[in-house]
Amino acid sequence: MPGFLFHVGASAACPHAAPVTTVSSNGRVLVSGMPVATIADTYLIAGCPFTLPPPQPSPCVKVQWLVPAARVLVNGQPVILQTSTGLCLSPAQLPQGPPIVQATQTRVAGL
Repeated sequence: MPGFLFHVGASAACPHAAPVTTVSSNGRVLVSGMPVATIADTYLIAGCPFTLPPPQPSPCVKVQWLVPAARVLVNGQPVILQTSTGLCLSPAQLPQGPPIVQATQTRVAGL
């Protein structure tokens, strides 16, 4: 599904509204002056308030992208699009729900 390229400066959140921070290994391909995000990058979540009953913390800690771009690669890795599908994971690697992409650059799109 086509969508705008996700980059380091884009904003995303876990289903519980904690922000996602992108740590990119790409330093060569930029959009809006920031590195384009790929499936090989690290996506960390800090400050997730989610708990399981009885009150047991189970915060989202990282994002694992499942469906990146099909045709756009950076350094041989598929890029992440605004429309890409992923899962937020707990420290025990349990799925917590999909990440929500809130804002990206709007000049470069991919498929």
